[in-house]
This record gives sequence, C-alpha cells and structure tokens, in this order.
Amino acid sequence: MKNQKTPTRILSLMTAFILMTTFAFAQTTWKVDPYHAKVTFSTLHNTISDVEGLFNKFDATVTTTKENFSDATFVLTVDVASIDTEIKMRDDHLRSADFFDVEQYPEMTFKSNSIKATQEKNKYKLSGNLTMHGITKPVTMDLWYRGTIKNEKDQSRIAGFQVTGKINRLDFEIGPKFPEALISNEVLIKADGEFITKQ
Repeated sequence: MKNQKTPTRILSLMTAFILMTTFAFAQTTWKVDPYHAKVTFSTLHNTISDVEGLFNKFDATVTTTKENFSDATFVLTVDVASIDTEIKMRDDHLRSADFFDVEQYPEMTFKSNSIKATQEKNKYKLSGNLTMHGITKPVTMDLWYRGTIKNEKDQSRIAGFQVTGKINRLDFEIGPKFPEALISNEVLIKADGEFITKQ
C-alpha cells in the first residue's frame, strides 16, 4: 500500500510546485492613474529663467514579475498636442512645424528595454527608446520606485514611481532654428505617477 501511494504523492507535490512557481513569476500589469500622474519638462529661456510645461494627455503601463519591479518594463505614450505651458500663444507655436509639428507627429512614445539597480535602495537606471518628432533615440533615465500600498476599498494595489532625466532637443530636431542662447538644448524631464493593478 505504501508504494502505491508514493507516485500519487509525488505527483501532488509536483503539481503544487508548478502552481507556486507560476504564481510567483506571473507577470503583473499596472496601469497609470491619470488623476495621480504628471509628465513635465523644463527648459532654460534666454539663459536666465526656467520655462516649465506638461502634457495633459498620456497613457502608461508597467509590467513586471517581481515585487520590487527590478525586471519592470515601462511603456509611455503621450499626446503631444496636449502640451501646456500656460500660455496659449507659446503652446500653439510649440505645436507648429517649428517645434513638435503635431499634425505630422501626434505622439511621443517611450519603451524601456533595460532596468539596472543602483547602490540606492529602490532606485534604478531605466534605459529604452524614445520616439519624438519621428526620430527614435536611446535614452537613460533615473527611476525611483517609491513603494506599494493596498487600496482597502477595492483591494487593488497602487505603486508609485518617479522618473527623471535629461534629453537634448536637437537630437530630435525640435526647434533647430532656435539657438541655445534663446532656448536651452538640454531639457529636463520629470514624470510622477501612481500605477494600479487588481491582479
């Protein structure tokens, strides 16, 4: 009798192991909460003052198999026409062919392809391809995973992230007719957001 039960027991153990492994390494998708997220930028004007702006419409997802997001992939899509610097005349100019040319290039996208831990806890170097104004370039940003909490109302989980970095606008042919003395080539990027999953 003892030998007859052994194969069944082994099968049960194998099944439990497979289920546990599948659960542990299941991919989880997190969607940005647009009410608690912001994509902003800052440039230097006339070498003496900062001009800041943001994009009002965007979507983003994070996929990962690890609780600390150390293998996460980030995907961001931005509606460039939603640019907002609080001055309509300037925003209209930025939408024109002098800068973003939103009629021809309505979207900006970023998709990460590498994430590397730094010496600081929950901070990473996030690398990927940024496509803007019809040009794709590799960029590396600083990523800060700020933690995860549970929403007691619906039992969903909420994770917070901050991404910061710099890009050169001329790499993407944004406003090439305007010299650095007028608009800095370097643009500071900052994105903050809460991401939600019910998985």
